[in-house]
Amino acid sequence: MKRIVIIAVLALSYLGFSQNDSQAKALLNEVSAKIKSYKNISLDFKYELTNLSENVNQETRGDVIIEGDKYKLNILGITRIFDGKTLYTISPEDEEVTISSENTEEEGTITPSKMLSFYEDGYTYKMDIVQNVKGRKIQYVKLNPMDTNSEIKHVLLGIDATTKHIYNLIEVGKNGTKTTLTVSSFQTDEPLPATLFTFDESKYSDYFINKID
Repeated sequence: MKRIVIIAVLALSYLGFSQNDSQAKALLNEVSAKIKSYKNISLDFKYELTNLSENVNQETRGDVIIEGDKYKLNILGITRIFDGKTLYTISPEDEEVTISSENTEEEGTITPSKMLSFYEDGYTYKMDIVQNVKGRKIQYVKLNPMDTNSEIKHVLLGIDATTKHIYNLIEVGKNGTKTTLTVSSFQTDEPLPATLFTFDESKYSDYFINKID
């Protein structure tokens, strides 16, 4: 779940490893510059997880709004709001709100606010295949972790060659698990409510509030 939340947005920041494919570097930098030009980004996405050996096949949908370090993510019936300092995880099924500081040091955690830069360090990259998806030319860039102990075998980042927006992200694990996040709607610079990233505790008076130091 935490890894989804990260992979969950799909965008880029500047990458500067001299040993990487120069063509891939140019493409990633172009995508990064475009993403950084937006004040906010709103995504609807489909998330799929498969592991044939374990007979696992899961699919769900979610949405996320990102503005700088702040985000609001909805997935699997849970809402996560990060106001830049504090993370609020709201679970209607459990009638519980967990309040904590976002632990960006936790291994394997990629939060929406880090989506634009999670592979800035620790990955090499090169151009991969091109696919035609419903009339859209999707250019893939393959990212390989530098850490030989990483649980990730590789990541494929699919970029729309026309819009320079990210179409999907495919993460392949060494244990045979494949997670795919596909963007179904990509909106930018929308007018957002001033309180969108503000948690209103009064709305959850019947919930158990779990505060984690």
